Amino acid sequence: MSKHLHPVECIHPVPCIHPIECIVPPHMLEKLATEGTDAQREKALRTMEVSEQFRGVRIAAKDFAPLAAGVKAVGKQRIVYDANEGTSLPGTPARNEGDPPTGDDGVDEAYDGSGATYDLFKDVYGRDSINGKGLRLDSTVHFRKGYDNAFWNGKQMVYGDGDEDLPEADRLFNRFTIAIDIIGHELTHGVTQYEAALVYRNQPGALNEHFSDVFGSLVKQRSLNQQANQADWLIGQGLFTANVNGVAIRSMKEPGTAYDDPVLGKDPQPGHMDDYVNTPNDNGGVHINSGIPNRAFFVLATELGGFAWEKAGKIWYDTLSNELQAQSNFQNAADATYLVAAKLFGDGSLEQQAVKKGWAAVGINVGGGPPSNGDDKKGCLSLFIPFSI
Repeated sequence: MSKHLHPVECIHPVPCIHPIECIVPPHMLEKLATEGTDAQREKALRTMEVSEQFRGVRIAAKDFAPLAAGVKAVGKQRIVYDANEGTSLPGTPARNEGDPPTGDDGVDEAYDGSGATYDLFKDVYGRDSINGKGLRLDSTVHFRKGYDNAFWNGKQMVYGDGDEDLPEADRLFNRFTIAIDIIGHELTHGVTQYEAALVYRNQPGALNEHFSDVFGSLVKQRSLNQQANQADWLIGQGLFTANVNGVAIRSMKEPGTAYDDPVLGKDPQPGHMDDYVNTPNDNGGVHINSGIPNRAFFVLATELGGFAWEKAGKIWYDTLSNELQAQSNFQNAADATYLVAAKLFGDGSLEQQAVKKGWAAVGINVGGGPPSNGDDKKGCLSLFIPFSI
């Protein structure tokens, strides 16, 4: 594969930190850049070139909080900006807190999605916005013309409009505000930034992606008032056009089954430690191996039944907020969630046993040794790289 499709550069043997999180996995864009039509290849390369604009600045974990200091607010406060297909952020204010719908789908979906995410964290977990201290939720829509991505840059959300600039037959992506779980996923990267600050490499990075998938899915389920057994457990359902042979970017229920497309490739996610992918790409497979803890959470949530954001979500939120550290791996997360379940619901409770069952379903035993996965390899202090969903 061309070297131009692999712009990551490691410069120092310390863990990688990435303050910008994007929705489309790099392996998907790379596949598109080699297998798509001329128009699709050009779009993929252009999207990756935009990501390059955010690279070149190296930061450490201690810089995370100042990066997202934002504006202190009282209660839920949102502003949605319109970039008017430009790249200057944040853009022109299009909708403020309390304003009526504008009729612009991108503006209104960003407004509603950020509000639903705020409501989940505030109403269920008692968290006042992303930083826990009332950070105003800023979003920018219509970023660039036909931009195939969305990202959290450390202080706000940014959304592209997908393939609206391509002929109908070449369109693969709809606008990136179309799926509320994408919005919840990206904003949860901000929560992780303020809490465990999981480094974006190998298993800690896969956990970073996993927690965003969990709470993105819970935002969607709560907005639809769905119980665990009613949810589709898909991440990004609705993002693909009818030209794609796939239903979503990922499936938490059945990792590896979300898409199988001649242009975008096949969903590479494993759902069990037996199939863990050791790879130098994708920062050690952060968007790939997140399927393993995703499947564990699905098993837990459906075992408990009811609304997943209540018991299962509370265990995961408490773990993220109080138990994990920057270098935590899958085994650490499994052990921590097991202990948190006992703290919240009692030692030996049904909830704690469901946690154990969830992790066992993916080949991880609580209280066991760390799985062998190559995470002892040295990482790197990397360049700015968007986290892809």
